[in-house]
Amino acid sequence: MLVGFDTADDAGVYQIAPDTALVQTVDFFTPIVDDPYTFGQIAAVNALSDVYAMGGRPMTAMALVCFPEKTDLAILERILAGGLSKMMEASCTVVGGHSIRDEEVKFGYAVTGSVHPKRVLANSGARAGDALLLTKALGTGVISTAIKKGKAEPAWIEAATQSMTTLNRAAMEAVTKHEGQVHAMTDVTGFGLIGHARELARASAVSLRLNAGKVQLLPGALECVRAGFVPAGLKNNREFAECVVGYEGSISEEVKTLLFDPQTAGGLLISVTATQAEDLLRNLSEAGVPAARIGEVLPQGKPLITVLA
Repeated sequence: MLVGFDTADDAGVYQIAPDTALVQTVDFFTPIVDDPYTFGQIAAVNALSDVYAMGGRPMTAMALVCFPEKTDLAILERILAGGLSKMMEASCTVVGGHSIRDEEVKFGYAVTGSVHPKRVLANSGARAGDALLLTKALGTGVISTAIKKGKAEPAWIEAATQSMTTLNRAAMEAVTKHEGQVHAMTDVTGFGLIGHARELARASAVSLRLNAGKVQLLPGALECVRAGFVPAGLKNNREFAECVVGYEGSISEEVKTLLFDPQTAGGLLISVTATQAEDLLRNLSEAGVPAARIGEVLPQGKPLITVLA
């Protein structure tokens, strides 16, 4: 076992040969958009993300389905088709799955990938002096809440959907061009940016400084917070993790809130040698990946995470 559950990493990594290790993860959830096909795509992208976050390549997947007995099976067909479209894009073979009757629809995958044992990108390798990069923008949680309440504007839905249906493959491939210079990586999903940054900092025995003004936000994210479309998961994230955060400067309450927003199929938080940060940003941009330099890694101290205006 190369990576287990002791550092709350994105996936387990188990070595099976001198040059091969398996990356294993599982993720499923309830619908966050109205269209079944799009929901299937998002569920697949979200499940695949944990493999990419470890520096791995997905190989096989098993579908997990919970579906109401009396609901139209055509809906399930569209969910499965959407998921399969993203699995095919990722060159990941769906080898089977399991379904049960449930009053609420749930869908996702257990995914197995591969990675060279010496090229695993865990959340435990960040070093003081590294730069922190973040791909994708925040806000899928609050926008999804607005969608469920029928209050999301079309432009917000389009931007959030585009983000959630984009694989992290291109980002991971850009990262691999900087082998030895990227020290740690994790994807930003259900625990929000601060929650996953906390895990990275604790696992690496470092502290982090984040610049709130550099964090990209999805169109409509601020408006959703102002309108009160704040999911329970965000509130839970904030109650759990804000105790390790120190704020400096004038940061709006809306921005503070979004730092804890639970992301679905979110981006990658990357700890890279400071001298390589701009080169990696350029490679990400050339690959069509939105990314920003949002902070730096510091020696371990208090607070664990400092957020600047």
